[in-house]
Amino acid sequence: MSLAYLTRNPKTDAGIELKYLVKELHRIETYYDRDLWINYFNNWCEKYYDFLKEKSESDSGKRWYTHKSLRKTRSLIKNALPNMFFYLDDYQIPKSTNGLETRFSYLKNSLRIHRGLSNKNRKNFIIWYNYFKYNS
Repeated sequence: MSLAYLTRNPKTDAGIELKYLVKELHRIETYYDRDLWINYFNNWCEKYYDFLKEKSESDSGKRWYTHKSLRKTRSLIKNALPNMFFYLDDYQIPKSTNGLETRFSYLKNSLRIHRGLSNKNRKNFIIWYNYFKYNS
């Protein structure tokens, strides 16, 4: 989600730096890497603290935060930090949810083909789909 909030080509230095930090998340392999990344992120938050507090104002006097997407991304990361690095403790936990998203996309495509199912039959379809797809 962070990369979606930051857009493909961020226009501000803060956005460019944060996008770089987000892309570095997949390179974290050790506790040292994790601590270093968290330190860089905290430094980024301090460096751009005032920048993120900037507000814009309309002619009617309505005010809003100017850099909403950067603030959203910062909040997303801060809220996720306590749970972001469990994969370092357990090698069976994947770094990302890409595999899970792929699994659900196949299921959603199959359900789309059978879109006339009642709720009961839909639940049974999901149970049987998972059984045959992943227990063979």
